[in-house]
Amino acid sequence: MTAATHSSLFPQVPESADAVLDGLDPEQREVATALHGPVCVLAGAGTGKTRAITHRIAFGVRAGILQPSSVLAVTFTNRAAGEMRGRLRQLGAGGVQARTFHSAALRQLQYFWPKAVGGDMPRLLERKIQLVAESAARCRIRLDRNELRDVTSEIEWAKVTQTVPSDYPAAVAKSLRDAPRDTSEISQIYGMYEQLKRDRAVIDFEDVLLLTVGILQDRHDIADQIRRQYHHFVVDEYQDVSPLQQRLLDLWLGDRDNLCVVGDASQTIYSFTGATPDHLLNFRTRHPSATVVKLVRDYRSTPQVVHLANGLLSQASGRAAEHRLELISQRDPGPDPSYTEYADEPAEAEGTAHRIRELISEGVPAGEIAVLYRINAQSEVYEQALADAGVPYQLRGAERFFERQEVREAGVALRGAARAGGNDSLLDDAEDLPSQVRAVLSTKGWTTEPPAGSGAVRDRWESLAALVRLAEDFTRARPEATLNDLVAELDERAAAQHAPTVQGVTLASLHSAKGLEWDAVFLVGLTEGMMPITYAKTDEQIEEERRLLYVGVTRARLHLALSWALARSPGGRATRRPTRFLNGMRPGSTAPGARNAAGQGGIERGAGGRRKRRGPALCRVCGKTLTDAGEMKLMRCEDCPSDMDEGLYERLREWRSGQAKQLGQPAYCVFTDKTLMAIAEAVPGDERELSAISGVGGRKLDRFGTDVLAICAGQELDEGADED
Repeated sequence: MTAATHSSLFPQVPESADAVLDGLDPEQREVATALHGPVCVLAGAGTGKTRAITHRIAFGVRAGILQPSSVLAVTFTNRAAGEMRGRLRQLGAGGVQARTFHSAALRQLQYFWPKAVGGDMPRLLERKIQLVAESAARCRIRLDRNELRDVTSEIEWAKVTQTVPSDYPAAVAKSLRDAPRDTSEISQIYGMYEQLKRDRAVIDFEDVLLLTVGILQDRHDIADQIRRQYHHFVVDEYQDVSPLQQRLLDLWLGDRDNLCVVGDASQTIYSFTGATPDHLLNFRTRHPSATVVKLVRDYRSTPQVVHLANGLLSQASGRAAEHRLELISQRDPGPDPSYTEYADEPAEAEGTAHRIRELISEGVPAGEIAVLYRINAQSEVYEQALADAGVPYQLRGAERFFERQEVREAGVALRGAARAGGNDSLLDDAEDLPSQVRAVLSTKGWTTEPPAGSGAVRDRWESLAALVRLAEDFTRARPEATLNDLVAELDERAAAQHAPTVQGVTLASLHSAKGLEWDAVFLVGLTEGMMPITYAKTDEQIEEERRLLYVGVTRARLHLALSWALARSPGGRATRRPTRFLNGMRPGSTAPGARNAAGQGGIERGAGGRRKRRGPALCRVCGKTLTDAGEMKLMRCEDCPSDMDEGLYERLREWRSGQAKQLGQPAYCVFTDKTLMAIAEAVPGDERELSAISGVGGRKLDRFGTDVLAICAGQELDEGADED
């Protein structure tokens, strides 16, 4: 979710060029009016950089200084490019090209291939991992699934840093990079991969940039043709440019300097992909006449969040730290960030889910809340905890909204209904546009209440519900709008990849959260070994981990919670320590270099302030220690045989269905399927045994314990018992 969410979803197009500048602060206005020569915008988190550069382009176009077709704006993700196109369209500059480096290069490569090379362009390889697996097999090198993914990433890094297979070992040694395998083996696999691509006439995404660079270097006539097309360039997130992308940008520019770059060295978090802030930090050296503007007014976060963000960077070292920006919050004060220590990871997840429920009950929309972690493997325990708490969630990184099958089908259905008009019986009782949309989408699976549980069915419903909410917002902005108008708006949004928001708490890695923001952010798992991650060894790697945490902190607008667990599993040894990056900022800690203060000061303790000592979670079949969240809920390994009472399980499901109906909530809000399985396997005889089952907390024990124990004992429940 972006800052644009809080403005009108359908703003009026500014009437004039000067009107484009309305509402900009002095620094943003300086960016917007600096239309000639090199411009470097150093923009801190939440300072409105996208607003500044889109208004800059729109002002130039509306003032007649820039021709829309002569401007190329490039960024790093399809989402960011789509947002930029959407904003430019709203500002009356819809003809401007806003693309990722790869999509811009691919478009040029497809157009110029017949002229530069002849024949058909090689087929683009959508997923290289399968070909990397075959390459490893041909080299007689065995890779498991995780190693295969890591080796694929290494090949991508080598290509964007313009490293050929034979030079890979030396390049790794020079960069102090930790290779996932012996570098000579990766070099072999890399070489075989390139050979197989040539044999099969396919190219990968990195080749798109490499081949475009090669053509522009060798064919001056083609380079000149592109330079005649594009006179003005804007590069967003310039701190993430790789050497290969910088080479392509130089070739697009030629000897001209109409270039505007925007970035923040303190948000460089993708060095593992070849990104480097050096091009941003060296910009003024390469362009001595550059106009430099700093954006430090933070419109996103409260002074309390900004204070913590500034404090994180104040302890940083290295070249990027020397160019850090001191943010100044423009918002009213809010609550202080909270720091919570838990006994183990399941307790941390349950505590986080409990706090999220409290925020939702206080009026914070679920879609305005995020749980951010260091690695994707941490998500499962939070998925389970949120499901147990009856909180909807979505995983970041799923298929793009308008490419989802259910959204495409919904678009076809809405388009057909719009064409049929009054002849569609579905719309007979629909009085307004939102009710028309609800009627049409009800044939595709939309219902007034969400389906129980998570998974594909719930994901489909959330997509359709997002379209219903969009229709309601559209009607509020344009009361006279028709179904045809809405279909046209959807088509424009699909072309710009400007998706409505799917409601649900976002679960995401810190890397994938870059560029997003929420009202409430929970930063979890903040322990040494996870933040910074274990394999961060060098000073620069440690500093990048600090910047990653900084990015996480600056995603929060109002509420910020930071937490860590002393052990991984219940009863485990409490050997973990909170991340060093919070030293001197979290209550009871001291700044780096000082002696640790006794006690933890104002740190909250999870589970009512007392650490609950429990033995390790052991499989009740084979006795093995359990660490997986799902296995701990069942108290057995997934592979161990189940002794579940199938009849009891079905009776529990039937009882749960009745409870959910009475409460007006999805079934998983009562108990998840896995919790019911665990109950049916354990067949508890009293409250102590029932409470020992993961997913049966104190609140659920009080509310449902009597019924569950009665069902487990084979007793028939009175009809009135369910109502009670």
